[in-house]
Amino acid sequence: MRVIPISGPAVPGGECGDEGSGEVPRLALPLARREFLKGSGILIGTIASGSALALLAPSPVWAVELKTLSQAEGEALMKMGRTLYPHQKLADAVYALLAKDLDAKASADPAAAKELRDGIAALDKAAGGSFAKADDKQRLALVKAIEGHPFFATVRGQCITSLYDNDMAYATFGYPGSAWEKGGYITRGFQDLKWLPAPSAEASPKPYLG
Repeated sequence: MRVIPISGPAVPGGECGDEGSGEVPRLALPLARREFLKGSGILIGTIASGSALALLAPSPVWAVELKTLSQAEGEALMKMGRTLYPHQKLADAVYALLAKDLDAKASADPAAAKELRDGIAALDKAAGGSFAKADDKQRLALVKAIEGHPFFATVRGQCITSLYDNDMAYATFGYPGSAWEKGGYITRGFQDLKWLPAPSAEASPKPYLG
């Protein structure tokens, strides 16, 4: 089986309800064989056919290698991220970036590793076995119960960059990325979101270039 090892924030490239997709280049994600993934835990999944990512990714199968946390701990962090920021159409592959980034913190700092492991263990205990396998309603109640705890703050804070600062999220939300490399917006226009109606000529006149 061939998989896509996905990484953290990528070069700017862009779902929730009626959130559409913008025009972004095909993702240049490297391919590797599964046996090369030798970490402590491996998160593996597939990208839904017909989604924005399926049209861009070179393979429908993705994988994330965890160096310190286990697969079960990574899955718990993915579910916690989805509970905190529940985008229906955002692929699990994006939530796996959250687990990967938190795993990197755990690998670099034993105190961070302990905080994450203790927090996940507490969620599992409160869920009666496995937080990741609990239903959406129960997971929401469990996460609300720990709001204000350091573990909660760590995971929620990491969500901001891990879930939104990567080109898989850009493809999903329709964000075309930074504009300055392309000459800015003055000649390209501001209206590049396909899920919004085109503005009138009065609302978006041609630029004055002197």
